[in-house]
Amino acid sequence: MPSSTLIYRRSGFGIAVSLCILAFTACDYEDPITSSPTRKVQERLLGNWISQDGKEHLKVRRLDDNIYIVCYDGDLFRAYHSDVADTPFVSVQDINFEDRTYAYVVWKLSDDSKQLRLRSVNRDVIPKEEKNSTAVAKFLKDKAKNPDLFGEEIEFNKET
Repeated sequence: MPSSTLIYRRSGFGIAVSLCILAFTACDYEDPITSSPTRKVQERLLGNWISQDGKEHLKVRRLDDNIYIVCYDGDLFRAYHSDVADTPFVSVQDINFEDRTYAYVVWKLSDDSKQLRLRSVNRDVIPKEEKNSTAVAKFLKDKAKNPDLFGEEIEFNKET
């Protein structure tokens, strides 16, 4: 399985997260993209989602006004909006393990709210020295239009 697919599985929202979509090794970042949410929970993202092949299940729930809890194939994630440079990023934190690392995901919801597309940020593109939220957000702002920044896209359909 390619690492970009693993990243998607990990974020699970990713809304992310998913947001991640990610395997456990995909959450590499110690800090979120932004230190706090950039917008409130969007009702249209809440619900149960299933991958187009029917193999992956994603549940997105509201924890509070700004935070989502995401269950991706039984794994739990905490996610919130971290918009940078007019790009809808999500910081997705793995809460299954003690280190609680983050994955970064971009999302797009269809106008009818029935399809959710997720792409992870390619972990090989962000330099390791960009360790804190301020540096990561600046880097993503500068590189947001770079197609190499993002991994493979995965699509989920909303269950009714």
